[in-house]
Amino acid sequence: MKNSLRSFILLVLGLLLPVWHAVAQSAANAPEMADTLRQDGKIYVVVAVIAVVLAGLLVYLISLDRKLTRLEKEVHNR
Repeated sequence: MKNSLRSFILLVLGLLLPVWHAVAQSAANAPEMADTLRQDGKIYVVVAVIAVVLAGLLVYLISLDRKLTRLEKEVHNR
């Protein structure tokens, strides 16, 4: 029992420590691109473009769902 608990703890530590180390390294090396875009005020342009693309996809999916619902009703009524 003690041996299996010890091996489980070692396994968890062996898996978590490298991940924790990688996260700590990435936090220390923050991307310069985001800082540059934020300083220049262009980050808002990037966010706006992403929002427009996602809104377009949402509108397309809603219209596609309405067309599909209409076709399903049409087929069901025949």
